[in-house]
Amino acid sequence: MNSAISSKFVLASLLAGSVFILTACDVAVSGTYTNTNGLVTLDLKSGGKALLTMMGQNEQCSYDVDGKNLNLTCNGEKTVWGIHDDGSLTGPGFVGALTKRKS
Repeated sequence: MNSAISSKFVLASLLAGSVFILTACDVAVSGTYTNTNGLVTLDLKSGGKALLTMMGQNEQCSYDVDGKNLNLTCNGEKTVWGIHDDGSLTGPGFVGALTKRKS
C-alpha cells in the first residue's frame, strides 16, 4: 500500500513540476516588445496569444516558443523570431530587434 501511495506522489510531483516549467517558459517571453523607431510592437500574452502592431495596423496572432525561437502565426503565416539572452527578440526583414518595455 505504501508503494502505491509513493508512486502516486512521485507522479503528481512530476506532473506539477512539468506544468510549472511550461508556465515559466511562457512567462519568460510574455510582455510588450517594440523596435527602436516604434513602428513595430509585439504584445505577447499568456496562453500563446499575441497582438502584432506594424505601422498602426493590428493583427491578432498566436505564438509558441521552441528553444531560442518564437514562432509567430498571424493570418495563417508563420514567422520565426529569435530570442536572445538579453531578453530581446529579432524579427524578420525590416523589423529588426525588439526590446521588452519595462512595466
